[in-house]
Amino acid sequence: MTNVFVISDHHFGHKQIIDFESRPFADVDEMNAAMIDKWNAVVGKDDKVYHLGDFSFLNREKTQAIVSRLNGYKFLIMGNHDRGRTRSWWLDVGFHEVSEYPIVYNGFYFLSHEPMYMNKHMPYVNIHGHIHGQKYEGAQYINVSVELWNYEPLLFDTIKEMLAPNEEQ
Repeated sequence: MTNVFVISDHHFGHKQIIDFESRPFADVDEMNAAMIDKWNAVVGKDDKVYHLGDFSFLNREKTQAIVSRLNGYKFLIMGNHDRGRTRSWWLDVGFHEVSEYPIVYNGFYFLSHEPMYMNKHMPYVNIHGHIHGQKYEGAQYINVSVELWNYEPLLFDTIKEMLAPNEEQ
């Protein structure tokens, strides 16, 4: 069975993010290596990962080297820091699919980089990144930035379990 994961905001190669977000790494090389290991510890070769943006600050060759080491079928939803590069650039470095815009997953979940406006009467859930260690109020928002999930991609079934008490079936 193929598992589906979501994660965002790795910022591979971004030295300053260690201080900005109080990441527990001595330097960028340690951070990159740890995040690759954590990804591969939970994601299998046949699994699918939706990366919700801000993947890498590195050049083409170094980004490609990281993507090639990561398990799974990789779908990038471009974040604000990914937009300096084209959709085809991201495909060339190894992502299987790339979207410049949010997508709707399973007809109910909005997968986006930045949180989207959701009023309390909307029955949908927004799975997003961008705000790193911060959280939006309410069950309609799930922040999958790496800082909140021990730098590991989050199993989509875990999100469904988190929402189960709030869903009327």
